[in-house]
Amino acid sequence: MRNKKLWFKIIFVAILILIIWYTFRGSWRDILHQLARTSPIVLLMIAGASVVYHLFEGWITCSLAKRYNPRFRYRDGVHCAFFCSFYRLSTLGSGQGVAAVIFLGKKEVGYSEATGLYMIQYMLHKVSIALFSGILFLVNWRVMSHHYRDYAVYLILAYVLTVLISIGLILLAVYPKSHTLILWLGSKLNYHHKLDGALQKLKSGAQIMEKSTAELLKDKKTIIVIVLKNLGKLCFWYCIPFLILLGTGEISLLTSLAVTSLSVMTAAVIPTPAGIGSTELIMTSLYSLLVDVNRAGAITLLYRIATFIFPFVVGGALILAARFMKRFFRPIR
Repeated sequence: MRNKKLWFKIIFVAILILIIWYTFRGSWRDILHQLARTSPIVLLMIAGASVVYHLFEGWITCSLAKRYNPRFRYRDGVHCAFFCSFYRLSTLGSGQGVAAVIFLGKKEVGYSEATGLYMIQYMLHKVSIALFSGILFLVNWRVMSHHYRDYAVYLILAYVLTVLISIGLILLAVYPKSHTLILWLGSKLNYHHKLDGALQKLKSGAQIMEKSTAELLKDKKTIIVIVLKNLGKLCFWYCIPFLILLGTGEISLLTSLAVTSLSVMTAAVIPTPAGIGSTELIMTSLYSLLVDVNRAGAITLLYRIATFIFPFVVGGALILAARFMKRFFRPIR
């Protein structure tokens, strides 16, 4: 069943990539030419921006995990951020949350608390994206309204869907009836009572998650601080197009932040594995209204490399390093 789901995702992504290729079929040679002209300094800058993003993400994870394990360190949070980025690509998005819960569990954060922690962190991440996009749209109103006025209906829909997704995550974490529904569905599948133990663990885990998540949501100061940290980390991903075009004067930093945040928010509400396909199509389309389509395609591909491929490589290297250290440097007893 797991292999079938993975193959379905791969086929789905392949279809999206074919759609993107067909849409920009006349521009790929010029796009690749633009990529070849990218200087090593630009590549280092966008890689550095991606690293700083994960440093912020680790900071957020650490501040939440310390509520349940005071010995949780900042470097553990950064390791968790890259660990999740590795599994985001290797599982096409489906394993990122599971990876976070497993990692936190190994760092002595209970799995129920870790699940609630991740859901709140993910929910605040989604809210921060919408908030960031809204703020930058207003700050950069003249440019945004001039170029994207015709997209108004789609943008409003993207904002609404983002809010609904966030509300759904909160209800799933803290609303008892949502847990009752999940347990009821599980009982319907428990024909021969083989799942009795698992359902009992799920029930007790749901109660722990509900309590810990509700307590966290009541801590308004922590919530506000996390949102502010999220806004800070997003700056480093959303400035990447500006860094790519640095020195050309084609777009300003504010425009880069506004358009990229708008692209990511809009693509996030389209149900594609890890946003593959939807991000490329939307970002290229939006940036092609500001620069020529060849540069827009190059920006999108470099953005994907910096935010998707590069963290995957770093995360894989950290995983291999951890296994090497565990194997060859075991403590002597």
